Amino acid sequence: MALPDFKNLEQNKNSVPEWSKYMNDDQFISYSCTYKSKIFLDLFDEYILPCEKTGDIRYYVYDPVKHGAAPDKKYPVLMWLHGASNSLMEKECIMCSGAEQFASPKYQSLMGGAYLIVPLANEQRLPDGTILGAWSEEYSAPVKSVYDKVCAEHCNNIGKKFVMGASSGGYFTWQLLEDYTDFFDAAMPMASGYVPSDEALDRIRDNGINLIIAHGKYDELASFDEYILPRMEKLTKLKNCICFFPEWVYNGDGGVASVFFGIEMGQHCIINWVQHNLIFDNGIPADNRLPDGVTGWIKSICDE
Repeated sequence: MALPDFKNLEQNKNSVPEWSKYMNDDQFISYSCTYKSKIFLDLFDEYILPCEKTGDIRYYVYDPVKHGAAPDKKYPVLMWLHGASNSLMEKECIMCSGAEQFASPKYQSLMGGAYLIVPLANEQRLPDGTILGAWSEEYSAPVKSVYDKVCAEHCNNIGKKFVMGASSGGYFTWQLLEDYTDFFDAAMPMASGYVPSDEALDRIRDNGINLIIAHGKYDELASFDEYILPRMEKLTKLKNCICFFPEWVYNGDGGVASVFFGIEMGQHCIINWVQHNLIFDNGIPADNRLPDGVTGWIKSICDE
């Protein structure tokens, strides 16, 4: 798929999305997140995992103990998987993947501390904008090795294991769950253009994996009607699963999210809402099943 060079483009905040005709009169379009980004990136350390199969994998880690958390406790590990082309943002991919805000003192406190891992696919952009090297099945074993390496290096502090990703990262979240069903405790695939087979979903259910499956109904790039609607009955009946399928994807200010960099993708960027913790700026949760947002969901699983 051809994608714009987001790093070198300015967002058009005067665009009027096609889906705006479906909005109610009391709704408005919001073009920006209300949290501040690119302010927690330096809290992540950079590492490289040698890998012949995919090329060496660069990854970033936030260590809660290094940043003041108690050294004698166990903390969840959250791996965040970026979308297509986001690795070309280099360290700013931490922001794009959804991990950055979860390194903030506020979110760390709400979770009781957490390790964060952000691996980068070895992507490249062709002159026509086509992205090569995005997440695929061949990355599964190497990325699991990154997870294992971080856990081994901090073995005395490792608790529940999570994986979450949006867009291409949403697909790859499912891929890791299929390949390593016995390993993970919880996952959050978002805006994915892929849903596993019924048999794979049954294995995930039987292993007691907690899920939030998140997908906006007006997603511009991963059609809700194509990928989610045909599987709705199966997904909504999964045990330990919250299907978060909002009519609209919002920003913290309560506005319907629009992001236009040559293509409209605001409703696809549910990861931005997740970095708002799925809680509006006025304190109201996006979903009553998640009264304390994503951080509360994470903590509840760790407290089980």
